Amino acid sequence: MALQASPFPNGFVAGVHAVGWAFILPCFWFLDRLIAVCKSTTLERTQRLEQECYLHPLKVFFGSIVFFILFLATAPLAFLGFLLWAPLQACRRPFYYHRETPSSPEKEIHRGFELVGKASFSFATANLCLLPDSLARFNNLGHTQLRASAIGQRIVQGVCRPHIRIFVDSPSSCGTLSPSNSILPTVNTATYGATDRQPQPPGRSGHRSAPRALLSQGLRQQDDLPWEVSSLFPADIDILCLEEVFDKRAARKLTDVLKPVFGHILYDIGVYACQPPCRCSSFKFFNSGLFLASRFPVLEAQYHCFPNSRGEDALAAKGLLSAKVLIGQNQKGKRVVGYFNCTHLHAPEGEGEIRCEQLNMVTKWIGDFEAANSLPDEDVVFDVLCGDFNFDNCSPDDTLEQNHCLFEEYRDPCRAGPGKEKPWVIGTLLEQPTLYEDDINTPENLQRTLESDELRQQYICPPVPAMGTPLVYPEAGQPWIGRRIDYILYRENSISKRCRTEIEEVTFITQLAGLTDHIPVGLRLNVTMDSDSADE
Repeated sequence: MALQASPFPNGFVAGVHAVGWAFILPCFWFLDRLIAVCKSTTLERTQRLEQECYLHPLKVFFGSIVFFILFLATAPLAFLGFLLWAPLQACRRPFYYHRETPSSPEKEIHRGFELVGKASFSFATANLCLLPDSLARFNNLGHTQLRASAIGQRIVQGVCRPHIRIFVDSPSSCGTLSPSNSILPTVNTATYGATDRQPQPPGRSGHRSAPRALLSQGLRQQDDLPWEVSSLFPADIDILCLEEVFDKRAARKLTDVLKPVFGHILYDIGVYACQPPCRCSSFKFFNSGLFLASRFPVLEAQYHCFPNSRGEDALAAKGLLSAKVLIGQNQKGKRVVGYFNCTHLHAPEGEGEIRCEQLNMVTKWIGDFEAANSLPDEDVVFDVLCGDFNFDNCSPDDTLEQNHCLFEEYRDPCRAGPGKEKPWVIGTLLEQPTLYEDDINTPENLQRTLESDELRQQYICPPVPAMGTPLVYPEAGQPWIGRRIDYILYRENSISKRCRTEIEEVTFITQLAGLTDHIPVGLRLNVTMDSDSADE
């Protein structure tokens, strides 16, 4: 059954919900501005000092009074809106689905398996901290709506650029030479925070199996695994998973910017109010924050909310989104599909038991989804799990999660073993107070910083020690990596037996410098299908 665009069963219910939310929004917005006017980011404080602006205390004083009065004035209307809005959450499906009609049906399929029996697939994940503006400021990030538009523009500029690889055959060559970004056309773009120059996105062709990406510094290879730090998103990303897109307006802005490239988008994913309805469970003020953008049609999708969240995390409907996408067909005309799962786990440090319970749920829910939606006449070519796991593979405080059996099912290309990263890996969680410093406030500067072991220590969050035990990090002779909490995992035992998977590249992406406190991660898989076994 095709996915429905609206989460509501009919237009009448959707209209009543819109009226209820329209009553709530003014009060919500005034409360958001009340808090935001009192909370500045380090960038704003620095700009006031440089401009010698001394009127800020007056702005805070009078702004607080005005927004507080407006908040009180609109509170009765918001209460009436809440009485309309809350009961309707019982019949709301857990996401909106936007489908962009393609100019040609072939633009939504991958011809690789049909033509040559092999294809590459590119995935990326990023935590964007698109909370309401007032709450984002506690993470040293403001102007949520501006950031949402700027993030969307940068992603499009990265994924739509030409994908060029130059191979050099000479005794002194290292194998691959990647041209400089300077050969790409550049334009000025509206950005938030740091300013930079990005390439203008070209038109997109119908078949994506031929071109490969222009790499910023060239691939490096260690442990037989190609990797890089790139100032641009990988070209031709097929599926993009974003976390912490909590703000509804920001989600719509992202959708508007991304939909010409990613024709299938799931957003506003999650549940609200008391779930299950009429139970004394925690009230969900925010959705899950998950956002899925795919070039391929989404055949099926299912969302589950974690029931064991607590504290401030229980205010959001964090959970798991599972999707089945249509890739195309193989050389024998058999349908080819893929499974993609994204999640955002419990955040507070020292609560690994909760995250392990959630990992147990993730494993079960993925298994149930794939069992319910698998068909005998299909070839499954990838099974990917990604998101913000909120634990790393180097902190003594995260030992419980590091040893979870999930990592026996799914392969983590950055992991050497429980508690041990591969030497080339880079942490993905930035120190929030330093987000606007010169070393990391542009994609190019952040790229250079991440490639320096000494500089990286100043801006990547260090491991979390176990309670009562001093931290010794790194061990002698080991590189400084820091907290990597953003993951892209894949497994092979659930895909078709005739398929072989190879990691083509792992990418740490700096293009969102100054726009979020996480470093996006990319993974490209190459899948080859044995055509001789296509009739099994």
